Amino acid sequence: METLHLSPQDPDFVQNPYPAYDAARARGPVLFWADCGMAAAFDAATVNALLRDRRLGREKPAALQTPYPAHLSDWALAETHSMLDMEPPRHTRLRGLVLRAFTSRRIAGLSGDITEVCADLLDTRRDGPFDLIPAYCTQVPVRIIARLLGVPEEMSGDLLRWSRDMVAMYQAGRDRTTEDRANTAAAEFIAFLRSYIDKRRSDPRDDLITQLIAAEEEGEKLTPDELIGTCILLLNAGHEATVHSIGNGVKCLLEQGTALSALAPERIAGTVEEILRYDAPLHMFTRIAYEDINIGPHSLEKGQEIALILGAANRDPALFEDPNTFNPNRAIKPNTTFGAGLHFCVGAPLARLELQIALPALFAAYPDLHLTEPPRYANSYHFHKLDRLMVTP
Repeated sequence: METLHLSPQDPDFVQNPYPAYDAARARGPVLFWADCGMAAAFDAATVNALLRDRRLGREKPAALQTPYPAHLSDWALAETHSMLDMEPPRHTRLRGLVLRAFTSRRIAGLSGDITEVCADLLDTRRDGPFDLIPAYCTQVPVRIIARLLGVPEEMSGDLLRWSRDMVAMYQAGRDRTTEDRANTAAAEFIAFLRSYIDKRRSDPRDDLITQLIAAEEEGEKLTPDELIGTCILLLNAGHEATVHSIGNGVKCLLEQGTALSALAPERIAGTVEEILRYDAPLHMFTRIAYEDINIGPHSLEKGQEIALILGAANRDPALFEDPNTFNPNRAIKPNTTFGAGLHFCVGAPLARLELQIALPALFAAYPDLHLTEPPRYANSYHFHKLDRLMVTP
């Protein structure tokens, strides 16, 4: 297996990782990414196959698990009970409970809420440059996921702060300061949820938290810690990727000079899918081998981890013609932005709906929207997100 030397914090890579992906893919299908300490797959065929391969998973085997240090005790509680890092049968049980709320009917029923939130955010008159990320991109998804779960919208600031500090644990270059902030955020988040769940037990509503409580009480064996871990995961994952997708999407549309007709009702689904393919919000998802596996001419030993580079798979010329060109008229093909297989993102339909409503609403309110400075991506790999997005109406 050839070795790739490429820092995920290299400034050029942060701003535009796609040339490096192209070069790596040409050497693939699998390279040992020395800077990440694991094998990595860059082509669409291998990434898609491994996402669905049940010989790999997210949960570490008992022999590979190590205790969390004391300064991460609260973070560990949330992480240990996160569905994202579970395999069957625990994953099956929790995912089944969550999917009861993420039905297509319920998601479609949120279109009015999304339209209302967008209109509220766009109602403020703006005459000069402003940062679209905090003003719009972050607010739409966090307010919607708060409504879905039943968390008060006025807590959006706390939710965003907790989420930001917790997801920083997955970024390259994390240090003790990152860990301390994440643990503090987890402690505050857990304390809030314990209190809030107790209130919901005596005052049930038509929301996901109430539904999960009901399932727990009906003998589905959802423990209180699992309930809290699931709520944290859904609140974090339920808005994080959408925030970055809206920001990346607006940047793309403005830089490409995309005609507003691409946001018309009959075309918006295709435009959103192309945005998700062209500049995905999450570029890496890892798997652990549960047995020795051959990947083409390469072998992955039991217990070894492999990085599946979603951002590279979405630009694979073997699957997408002229993949480095943004083309909102492209025929829709499945991409890896939301994963695949057992861990396919349960919130994907909601994220797509939010984008399909939020982007047309923004450009309808500000048809002359334009950039006031070149956007720059944050040093946050494996998330691919903007530091800020300065625009003028």
